Amino acid sequence: VVNVFAEVEPNQKERLILPCRRTAGLCTDAGHPYRAGQWRGSDAEIHIRGKTMSHPAISPGRVAVITGAASGIGLATAKALAGQGMKLVLADLAGPALAAARDTLATLAGEEGVLAMATNVANPGDLAALRDATLARFGDVALLMNNAGIGGGGQLSGDPARWRQILDVNLWGAINGIQAFVPVMQAQGRAGAVVNTGSKQGITCPPGDTAYNISKAGIKVVTEALAHDLRQSPGNQITAHLLIPGFTHTGMTEAETKPDAAWSADQVTAFLLQGMAAGDFYILCPDNAVTRRVDEIRIAWAAGDIIENRPPLSRWHPDWAAAFAEALERGLKQPE
Repeated sequence: VVNVFAEVEPNQKERLILPCRRTAGLCTDAGHPYRAGQWRGSDAEIHIRGKTMSHPAISPGRVAVITGAASGIGLATAKALAGQGMKLVLADLAGPALAAARDTLATLAGEEGVLAMATNVANPGDLAALRDATLARFGDVALLMNNAGIGGGGQLSGDPARWRQILDVNLWGAINGIQAFVPVMQAQGRAGAVVNTGSKQGITCPPGDTAYNISKAGIKVVTEALAHDLRQSPGNQITAHLLIPGFTHTGMTEAETKPDAAWSADQVTAFLLQGMAAGDFYILCPDNAVTRRVDEIRIAWAAGDIIENRPPLSRWHPDWAAAFAEALERGLKQPE
């Protein structure tokens, strides 16, 4: 539906509510007052003419399985879903962080509404065990969030063991989760959703942590393939979503105090749930320094390296830096 707007709650000031067919996301029509990248609310739902809407898989009593759930975006998402009455399965490496997350979520979802399980997502057997324990405890899986991730030390000439670790956790962790849970979710015949946490680094591929870039580029490809396969399946009620965070203050940022440029994990979670409710596949998050428009220009420039036969990663090439700066300036002057 194009050009559909909603009444905005008093504390919700900058939101377009429904997806636009022309953009397959939040509408960017220059004539609309609420354009993509402007929304800054903390509400995880959509309000249309007094009705609260969310993704159909997100409903009281249903079950969300989240990997990397002990901190950051995973923990923030678990808290938000507990607030909507869902039961939680928290998967992360064994340790005090997982135990603390379990205790926190128990205060929100109740002791019987939380299962915490030590899980190494790089091990397919651990994901199979997580699935079996989830079904034994709750008998349902509504939402799977493959969120576990690590980074750093993945330079092209870096330690091969670190390379394998990054790819095993970031990429194979998501594949293992999909293979363990999606067949069960399909067999349920109910609404469901799979969220895979990607990264802008998997799209624009800045030089440096190459292993991380490859893992997140792979997540993009896997999630796109999953969405395609699901929509080809007769009677399918499961959606796939690629979460693409911006600069987010999590354990991976290695900063105790949130940088001014970063979003909090709670903001990313709210944006994720908003995008899921709107039916978005690509959930491209801004942050406090980078708008959606800047991201669009950067992504288009990266694709243009192939189309225009420029040097690879030309955005960081000394002979092309000025050309990119001009393209960015020109793009920001154009109406959205």
